[in-house]
Amino acid sequence: MGKYEEFREKYPSFVYKAYHVNETKNTVEIGYEFSITGLAEFRPSWSFRKPENFSVKGDLTFERLAFSLGMAEAVSYWKATCSPEFYAECGELNEEQKLWWKKLWFMGLGELFFVNGISADPDSFVNIIATGKYDSSLTETAREPRGCLVPIGGGKDSALTLETLVKSGMKCLCYSINKRRSITETVRKAGLDDEALIISQRHFDRSLVDLNNQGFINGHTPFSAIVAFSAEITAYLNELKYIVLSNESSANESTVVGQDVNHQYSKSFEFEQDFHNYEEKYLRTGQYYFSFLRPLAEFQIAKMFVSHRKYLPVFRSCNLGSKVSPDIWCGECPKCLFVCLILSPFLTMEELIKVFGKDMLNDSNMLEYFIELIGQSEHKPFECVGSIDEVNLAVSLAIRKLEANGEELPLLFKEYKDRGLYCPETIDYLNVECCGSFNEQNLLPEEFKTILRKEMENLL
Repeated sequence: MGKYEEFREKYPSFVYKAYHVNETKNTVEIGYEFSITGLAEFRPSWSFRKPENFSVKGDLTFERLAFSLGMAEAVSYWKATCSPEFYAECGELNEEQKLWWKKLWFMGLGELFFVNGISADPDSFVNIIATGKYDSSLTETAREPRGCLVPIGGGKDSALTLETLVKSGMKCLCYSINKRRSITETVRKAGLDDEALIISQRHFDRSLVDLNNQGFINGHTPFSAIVAFSAEITAYLNELKYIVLSNESSANESTVVGQDVNHQYSKSFEFEQDFHNYEEKYLRTGQYYFSFLRPLAEFQIAKMFVSHRKYLPVFRSCNLGSKVSPDIWCGECPKCLFVCLILSPFLTMEELIKVFGKDMLNDSNMLEYFIELIGQSEHKPFECVGSIDEVNLAVSLAIRKLEANGEELPLLFKEYKDRGLYCPETIDYLNVECCGSFNEQNLLPEEFKTILRKEMENLL
């Protein structure tokens, strides 16, 4: 019997007991109570900034938002035992909503199941039992939200979104979960003051780490769903209409070749559509959730991003480095290598080394990650990285540029040529095709499509 079966048998029930809302003059605090029956209790919490004249007292819409964020949070704790019964003793869920959450959890935990060798069934991996009801005295409040909330992660994608929207004259506020230097510097480089950044505080219950250290199930969870629901709350408290994400079409590609396992599921268009529909039907805030960069691939974004060179010293996308203060590029993980590769056609070797603080392209320790990124392995790295095709295009363009300048190829690019992957005859065709592509599977309102298409002129 494996861990999955063992823990499910020993700890058959997980309980979402309650959420508590505490409002002060400038904040809304939400505390959650979860438990794995017979094993552990968890009390994570959140703190959101709000205007003084805004109150959530008696507000049914806010109660739905607070409960939903708890559902997104709960999966991080539930995964320790993957208990077959999930009891929601607060909030309210109908049968369609239960199916919605089961899909998010199953697809969002695809990597966890794959890495841990778990054969989970999408129908029976969890049974959601909802017994909660909202207080009948709560009422919906009609609101007319305006303006944009742009979640900022500190990387090139959200920097490009913010720069493009601000330059177009859009009124934007920014959002982040907790504070990092790359995020605050991105906002400043866009010409906005510090007050334009709304920071929510997420307090993770560290007792889950103790369970992980004891050998309970651990792995990747759909964090972007937490971003989505917490951004909904932030936009609601500040009466903002558009929640403008920066997820790209490359996020739709499966991480494991031939399988429906996507590290970036909660950044995919499938989740974006599902969330948009769920919000419209069950949360009813009047807000509009979409990704501004959804029509584009990572290659296009990288080429557009480097035209705004003021962000090069401040942007960061390294998950390991984000845990260091101030956040850094670790220079040792597949995410760092991917960003280096996708920028390599557009920056010199000296510029790349200056950005990342290390010559990753001549680092033999990066070879395994490189092979995964170019599609010569059975799966891509389990990171938020672009598609295999666009990594190959970027590498090919970088090789051609270096050879045209009479420069020696770095170790990883020599490996690429030794494998017979470099095909100069197709580079120009693929480059033009990629730069001119516009994925029509998107939710962009027309005014945002116009802004994006104008910015895309820089690609050609």
